[in-house]
Amino acid sequence: MPAITADTLTLPRIGTAGPSDTERPVRSVTTGPRGYEGEGFPVVRAFAGVHPRDLDPFVHMDQMGEIEYQPGEPRGTDWHPHRGFETVTYMIDGRFAHQDSHGGGGLITDGATQWMTAGSGILHIETPPAELVDSGGLFHGIQLWVNLPRSDKFADPRYQAIEGDQVALLSSDDGGALVRIIAGQIDGHGGPGATYTPITMAHATIQPGARLSLPWNRDFNALVYVLSGRGAVGPVAHPIEQGQLAVFGPGDRITVAADGSQDSNRPALEVLLLGGKPIREPVVQYGPFVMNSKSELIQAVEDFEAGKFGAIPPDALRPHRPAGRG
Repeated sequence: MPAITADTLTLPRIGTAGPSDTERPVRSVTTGPRGYEGEGFPVVRAFAGVHPRDLDPFVHMDQMGEIEYQPGEPRGTDWHPHRGFETVTYMIDGRFAHQDSHGGGGLITDGATQWMTAGSGILHIETPPAELVDSGGLFHGIQLWVNLPRSDKFADPRYQAIEGDQVALLSSDDGGALVRIIAGQIDGHGGPGATYTPITMAHATIQPGARLSLPWNRDFNALVYVLSGRGAVGPVAHPIEQGQLAVFGPGDRITVAADGSQDSNRPALEVLLLGGKPIREPVVQYGPFVMNSKSELIQAVEDFEAGKFGAIPPDALRPHRPAGRG
């Protein structure tokens, strides 16, 4: 990992801190429990144990894998509904096929991102393609749920396919870290993702012993999730490792440093950087529906059961199962 790499010496550099910049302190570091999603693919529940107030505008995040599947092992989801938020699937390594009831879809592969606005309601499926199920292979990604404000809960569904070579690439001031901006802005450089809720989402690779310090919008919250490796976060260097989430307090900059020694199979510190403008509205969730009230949840279930989220296409993807598996 990861699929998208670059020579950091040739990239734009992130500016150093100014004299009035303040570094964001670390409020908490939590460890995500492991579980299973869909038809049984392994995940880390990255936001477990974190107060929703600190996550706003984000609702849920799973790290999918990292796993080297044997032939016949890959799993996905079957068709299911969503309403009231956006789902973001970022494939760091491997392949996932997507299709939805509003005509969106395609193959999400090696550094690509599928950004789906569920809005008023959508049906979709994400499943490993048949060739991956049959052959096995590396599977590693993120699924993030971004809330929509009340004014956009019933926006028309839409789909964005962001290929890996479309992300904005930056380097730390010393060239020791590579930052891939998927959405939002860092130091005046913007990623390709179009979002209803103002957010920043980026993936950074920090080499052993290197330090990444980057400016962060003061109006946004700030989260750092460790995909792989070991390091430290914040001005007093709180230790952090794979599967842990750091929540930061207010300030102008985020700091993440990689330990000088990393495991041979995980040669660098890999982190996901997240932040957004808090919506500060009631959040009531029931499975795949994220609304503002219980009555809206009931309406969502009724609308889904009445077929108002669209229809599964005649040529629909289905979970591919190898011969001998039901």
